[in-house]
Amino acid sequence: MKISASVGVSSFRRFNVLIFTLAAILLAPVIPASAAKKIILDTDPGTDDALALMLALNSPELDVRAITVVPGNVTAAMGLDNATRMVSLANRCDIPIAAGAQHPLFQKLITAEFWHGKNGLANIELPASKCKVDGRFGPDLIIELIHASPHDITLVPVGPLTNIALAVEKDPSIVPLVKEVILMGGSISGGNVNAASEANIYNDPEAAQIVFQAGWPLTMVGLEVGNKALFTHKYLDVLGRTHGPIIVFIFSIAKYLVDLSATFGAPGSPMYDPSAVAVAIDSTLVKTQEMHVDVETRGEFTQGETVGNRQNMVERNVLHGDRYVIEGVDKVKANAKVCLDVDADRFLQLFVARIEGK
Repeated sequence: MKISASVGVSSFRRFNVLIFTLAAILLAPVIPASAAKKIILDTDPGTDDALALMLALNSPELDVRAITVVPGNVTAAMGLDNATRMVSLANRCDIPIAAGAQHPLFQKLITAEFWHGKNGLANIELPASKCKVDGRFGPDLIIELIHASPHDITLVPVGPLTNIALAVEKDPSIVPLVKEVILMGGSISGGNVNAASEANIYNDPEAAQIVFQAGWPLTMVGLEVGNKALFTHKYLDVLGRTHGPIIVFIFSIAKYLVDLSATFGAPGSPMYDPSAVAVAIDSTLVKTQEMHVDVETRGEFTQGETVGNRQNMVERNVLHGDRYVIEGVDKVKANAKVCLDVDADRFLQLFVARIEGK
């Protein structure tokens, strides 16, 4: 893999790199450590989780208080190993890394080596980790940290919502103490595992329904964002001109994803999991609409679908003899800000700039 710039790079490519460099300078923040947003990243470390994790660790706007691991893209054990290796690569062994649930609440685990490689990280073998696994159970660690910093913790789940649901079920008192939840999952415009459902929600719909109905401020960063924010060769070329172990790793992951997407005729790879981290950094990257969202847990063709009520109202049907009569409409309370659009180029420039350390 060639990482350094070629001497014979075209004028167009030089201009492109100049534009990205200027954009990175403009995007570079000056954030006091005390002002950084405290987050807990809950993740099922596959390829796009790797991008999300490294974006979080390289963004001064965020203070990663813990990383909890959930099964999804890979098994819980493989995910934990991947997380510790990546955090070690980033020299951030100060961050607690905890194992969580070993399987979804009620259904069998569905892993995605087809998309993420046999080890979940595009078959890239990272060095053994220098970091130790925290002995606490992931949901317990979430509960503990929320109580330690009430109204100050943002949960950023980028995998199935099993750990978050278990924390809520064990200690519902954390709900009003959480600053906000910014999750990657769901869709109101069709799925990516089938016609209706997005993978993270599909992998544990019962957990997702618990999280959506908990009553805390929640932003759903779904397929509408990732499908518009495509990591293409344009961004890959820029990232490939910088050195460093983290950049080489992320370049390799991104290239794997771009090449994989190309086999399906796509011009780039959807940036699913990093999108939730990006929204945690800068909520102005997306446009949202407040909706009441429910998760379908029983449908034959729609299990795992996030059903967004755009009007936030339902008809009131009253039984009269042998039929129901519509007698009016009832309002339903919005429980989520659903992301409908994204400034894709600004998001992708932010990602590249942070990974480059700018």
